[in-house]
Amino acid sequence: MPDSKELIYGQVYEYEKTVYDEPVFAAIDRICEKYSDRIALVYLGKKWTFAELKELIDRFANALYTLGVSHGDRVMLYIPNSPQFIAGFFGSMKIGAAPVPVSPIYTPYEIEYLINDAQAIYILCQDTNFGYVKEVFPNTTLRGIIVTNYADLLPWWKRAVGTIFDKIPHGVVEKDRNVHFFKDLIKESSLQLPKVEINPRADLSRLLYTGGTTGFPKGVPTNHSAVVSFVSEIRQISEGFVGDGGEDRFIMINPLFHEMAQGMMMAWGLTKGNPIILMPIPDVDAILDTIQRYKVTLFLGVPTLYRMILEHDRVDMYDCSSLRLCLCGADKLPPEVNERWKKKFGKSIFQCYGATEVGFTSTSPFDKEPNPGSIGIPLPSREVLIADPDTLEPVPINEVGEVLVRCEFTFKHYWNKPEETARSFIKVNGRIFYRTGDFARRGEDGQLYFIDRSADVIKYKGYRVSASEIEAVLQDHPAVIAACVVGVPDEKTGERIKGIVVLKEDARGVSSLDLLNWCRERLAPYKVPKYIEFRDMLPKSKVGKLLRREIREEERRKAKKKGEK
Repeated sequence: MPDSKELIYGQVYEYEKTVYDEPVFAAIDRICEKYSDRIALVYLGKKWTFAELKELIDRFANALYTLGVSHGDRVMLYIPNSPQFIAGFFGSMKIGAAPVPVSPIYTPYEIEYLINDAQAIYILCQDTNFGYVKEVFPNTTLRGIIVTNYADLLPWWKRAVGTIFDKIPHGVVEKDRNVHFFKDLIKESSLQLPKVEINPRADLSRLLYTGGTTGFPKGVPTNHSAVVSFVSEIRQISEGFVGDGGEDRFIMINPLFHEMAQGMMMAWGLTKGNPIILMPIPDVDAILDTIQRYKVTLFLGVPTLYRMILEHDRVDMYDCSSLRLCLCGADKLPPEVNERWKKKFGKSIFQCYGATEVGFTSTSPFDKEPNPGSIGIPLPSREVLIADPDTLEPVPINEVGEVLVRCEFTFKHYWNKPEETARSFIKVNGRIFYRTGDFARRGEDGQLYFIDRSADVIKYKGYRVSASEIEAVLQDHPAVIAACVVGVPDEKTGERIKGIVVLKEDARGVSSLDLLNWCRERLAPYKVPKYIEFRDMLPKSKVGKLLRREIREEERRKAKKKGEK
């Protein structure tokens, strides 16, 4: 790693470690001061300036502190994209606590596990999923619940119109001494923040969850320097391609509980002084109308979203000529989607790659046409090895190997999971690398080219789904003795989820519908298998390990044959 300068994307990159030794919110506070009267956020038609956004964040931070949240505590964010999410995310950090963002469509079964694993003491949730939180509350570490609604921060007349036309979802909230309302907390809170010392290298900035190989999601603790490093580098690499102070407008469709969305929200929006147009629900007509209305220039999506827009029957009714820079991540971008997008909108799609455990790892160079299949060049602070998965020895240029990533600033462990840590964080030449389980090759041009991912991970509509988590749920069913879950290739969704099950000998009358309903009660909708197949046995290795990759290849061959007919 260079100590002074690195030639990257044809530009000289100044590498200064001191820049990374600050809290995540520090750069945002500087921008809020510099561009105080410019638009920072647009949500359902309402606009917030940078000064107003900072006030919202600071008020919520102080409200949390008043409730007893302090340095080192965890606050779970169980809400969709909204200003309340941003307030909860940065507000928690400002008092030394750590936000724990999770999918707002998780079931009570999932949310109870996550709350207890993170040992969260407060949760910020929508009124529409308050019932789930209330159901599990007595069995968790929670001290209290903070409830909000989609329209809480909108003007009264917008709320009234939305209510009259039944456009605003509402949930039933039971008042209790442990239940607090977001809008009341903000109204009663002051702007006088407590003085909190934050160590950027040692203190937790956030706790994200990713799929586990043993059936349960793993918590990934992240310090402040790790986040600041990749946000700063993406911003630096984008210099000359992404403007600041409102020169560009960034639409945020991807869910903010995801690593990629958080990183780009900061790198292209909040630390550049550019407005973010926040979408609570990924509705294609609403997305296209927003691009046209606000003349959006920066776009982030997953392959499924790009395909949904291209195949939308009303896409030609909207003017999307303002789009200037389009970025894709979370899954491999099919070349035909890129070609169709370029033909339709006149812009190529650049790619980025990373993992929750190490943050952003690489991006396509923005100064040239993206190469098909490339996931870009590693960021200066991310060291990437392409290694033989058995020997961990580096493979030659253009040969396929497993992607290993190291970053000086990141923590090298999972949250309270020593076995998972030992499996995924390994020493190579005395330094600790993260094993992604993904396979790629490094080209002679220095770019990484994605080949395949671990059989343990299924990519469905941009979501990273743990096969083993679904298997664990299926195997909890009293009639199931063994289960295997794989992704079946699908043009529209990336992969469809298929469960293959072996029933106990004495099991009677158990149908695939019974097992699907069992999963629906315990898993978020996007994790539920599309279909279940019954078999007498599953292939296993000599030591009894499930050969999931073998079944996956079998399903791929079936899908290919079906496509050829």
